[in-house]
Amino acid sequence: MAIEIERKFLVVGDAWRGAVERSARMVQAYLAGPMPGVPAAPRCSVRVRVAGERAWLNLKSLQLGIARQEFEYPIPLDDAEALLALAGRRIEKIRHYVRVDAHVFEIDEFAGDNAGLIVAELELGAVDEPFPRPAWLGREVSALPRYYNVRLIDHPYAHWTPRERAGETSI
Repeated sequence: MAIEIERKFLVVGDAWRGAVERSARMVQAYLAGPMPGVPAAPRCSVRVRVAGERAWLNLKSLQLGIARQEFEYPIPLDDAEALLALAGRRIEKIRHYVRVDAHVFEIDEFAGDNAGLIVAELELGAVDEPFPRPAWLGREVSALPRYYNVRLIDHPYAHWTPRERAGETSI
């Protein structure tokens, strides 16, 4: 079984930009996942993602925390474009890759209704694996669902209240 161990952090300032090794424009949409007003919550999200000329279908368990089941499969780009059209709402972002020591941080700079939100993700080999904490790495938000892409589709950053943006309330 594939387990993803991922920590999420807000990004502080622009010091990370000088260390970007590469960037990729991404668009993704959810074909299945939580539905507002539906009491029976699904157990996983089903996402299609396109980055450049490559595309993937991704299934991820819907649970809070840093360790979740995840399965990802490459699919033909034409199929991905058709699935994106089927899904409708999308998340657009530029993913920047920043190496710090032996770790690669994936920094997502969101666009559209999520513009202004910048989140660093770090995949680890173990829940308790030590990792560097550069000065631009802000507050950890791994356990806050509002920062999950699957939630940003339905409640984008542009619609957050000042209290939500300050982390004073949960959604």
